[in-house]
Amino acid sequence: MPNPRRSNSFDLSSARQRCRRYRRRILDISQQVSALHVAPAFSCTEITDAIYHGLMRRAPDGSFQDVFLMSKGHGCMIQYVILEELGILTREDLDLYCTPRGRLGAHPDFGTPGIAASTGSLGHGLGIATGQACAERMKGSDVLIYCVLSDGEFQEGSTWEAMMMAANLKLPNLIAFMDNNDFSGLERMSEGHQAFYPLIEKIDAFGWETAEVDGHNGTDIFNAVTGRRGDRPLLVVCHTVKGKGVSFMEHVPVWHYRSPNAAELKQAIAELEKDEA
Repeated sequence: MPNPRRSNSFDLSSARQRCRRYRRRILDISQQVSALHVAPAFSCTEITDAIYHGLMRRAPDGSFQDVFLMSKGHGCMIQYVILEELGILTREDLDLYCTPRGRLGAHPDFGTPGIAASTGSLGHGLGIATGQACAERMKGSDVLIYCVLSDGEFQEGSTWEAMMMAANLKLPNLIAFMDNNDFSGLERMSEGHQAFYPLIEKIDAFGWETAEVDGHNGTDIFNAVTGRRGDRPLLVVCHTVKGKGVSFMEHVPVWHYRSPNAAELKQAIAELEKDEA
């Protein structure tokens, strides 16, 4: 098998251009359905981009050597649009999103090109990723498993059970990212779930390597992973803004699951274009 390859650096300027395109494409799709998880996708846009365009290794034929799993299934629109740009999903796939003739649903389904596991029932993804990482190690492969979780998933006991198991199994090939946008659905984590904090100390106590970064800076995300010790699983806490990139969506709970109307769409597009300029 060809040796996998990964870039040695991350081009932040190119990443920002990609992320503006992704957000614009998601807004376009939002006009095809009555409601869309726009804000949850926007908060993990840079995280997912850094994984696909910086961290996941590719063989000379372009195929991915590593595995990506979107545990926060309601954020799948960002994964879909990236897979579209990569040619793994087609434009028709996204144009038929959540229609009787389409194959893309509101949450990822295993069997869809580029989708490693069915997710959406929150709290299951890290357990699946832990099992995948363990299986790859048993096979003697060097495949890395990348998993993006919402901060709300850390209210699930299954998430903490998976964290204990991954640490017990000493799985350095498991790299997880917390989309720490401080919202669980419509409620702020810092207000409704104060026992969630202090956060890093809890993760450290479970035996993981940890890092904290600006979740909207792909270079910081890339460096946190490439600079790790690599002797145990890694959790990167990514501080993000729900609805990032569109002012009237940022930190506003209703945008957890809503499609913009014509006037809102026009404003959102104008803001993205202004940012590009």
